[in-house]
Amino acid sequence: MLTPHADVVANDRPAPWSRKELIERSGEAFGILAFMTDAVDDDLLRRCRSLQIVAGALKGADNIDVAACSRRGIWVSVVPDLLSAPTADLAVGLLLALSRNLVTGDRLVRSGGFTGWRPILFGRGLEGATVGIVGMGTLGRALARRLRAFGCRLLYVDDHPLPPTEERLLAVERRRLAVMAAEADILVLALPLEPRSVHLVNRRLLATLRPGCLLINAARGSLVDEEAVADFLEEGRLGGYAADVFAFEDMSRADRPRTVPDRLRAMPDRTVLTPHLGSAVADARRAIVTEAALNIVDCLEGRRPRCAINDPESRQ
Repeated sequence: MLTPHADVVANDRPAPWSRKELIERSGEAFGILAFMTDAVDDDLLRRCRSLQIVAGALKGADNIDVAACSRRGIWVSVVPDLLSAPTADLAVGLLLALSRNLVTGDRLVRSGGFTGWRPILFGRGLEGATVGIVGMGTLGRALARRLRAFGCRLLYVDDHPLPPTEERLLAVERRRLAVMAAEADILVLALPLEPRSVHLVNRRLLATLRPGCLLINAARGSLVDEEAVADFLEEGRLGGYAADVFAFEDMSRADRPRTVPDRLRAMPDRTVLTPHLGSAVADARRAIVTEAALNIVDCLEGRRPRCAINDPESRQ
C-alpha cells in the first residue's frame, strides 16, 4: 500500500528495532508506522527533521509524546476500534481460565496425576457473578456484550456515563470505583494508560476489594501496581490475577520495571499470564496495520489523517 507513494524501510525481523536502529532509520522519514515497542519521544522527534506523521498501529498512544508531535507540526493517528473485539475475547478467556482453574487443570492432566473425577479445583461460575468493568469505551462495551451472555451482573466505572438507553441495552449499572470494588466478584480493567491511571489498582484499592475477588487485566500493565498485587495474592486477600499485559512493556514510563515480577510468575495456581495476545488474531492485525498505513497515505496526499488524534501546529 505504501510503496507506490514512498520508499518503505520495514523491519521484517520478529524483534523490534533497537532504539539506535529506530533513530537511524527514522532520521529522514516522512512517516513512522509505530507499534507499542517504539518510544516516540521528543528526543526521537528532534532527530527526525522530515517527519510529518506518526501512525500508531495501536488503540492508545501512551508510547507517543503527542504534545511534542503537535509542537513540531507532526500528525499522530491511532486505530481506535479494531483492537477492541479481539482484546475483549482474550479478556473473557483470561477470566474463564482463572475462575475455572483451566491452566492448573491442564498441568494436572499433562503431569499424569489425573486418575479420574475427584472433587478438586473448585472454581467460580460466571452466572450470577458481579463483574465490575473499569472503563466503558469501545473495549469496555465489547466486554459487556460478551459477559452479558454469561448471566453476569454488570457494573461499570467511567468518567463519562453511558446514555440511559445504552446502559439498558448493555444491562450495566454505573458506580463509583470504591463502591464497585466492594461489590464485585471480578474486576476487569478496560481503560487506557494515562498519567492519572498509572497504578489505579494500588494497595489502597486492593484493600477495598471483596475477599477472593479476581482481577483481570488485558488493557495496560501499568494500570496495576504489580508488586502490590503479588502481596495481596500471597496473603490470600486477592483470589487471583490474570494478565495479558505487563508494566515492563509501557515505554512511556522511565521508571518501568524490566520484566514480569518473579513473584507473579511463581504463583501458577493463582495467576494466568499470557504474552500480550490481545490483538493476536491474523485478520485483526492485518486490518490494524492497513488502517495505520491508510493514515500515512492520507498525509502523503495532503489530507488530514482519518484517525488523527491531534491538531499539529503549522511548520515554520
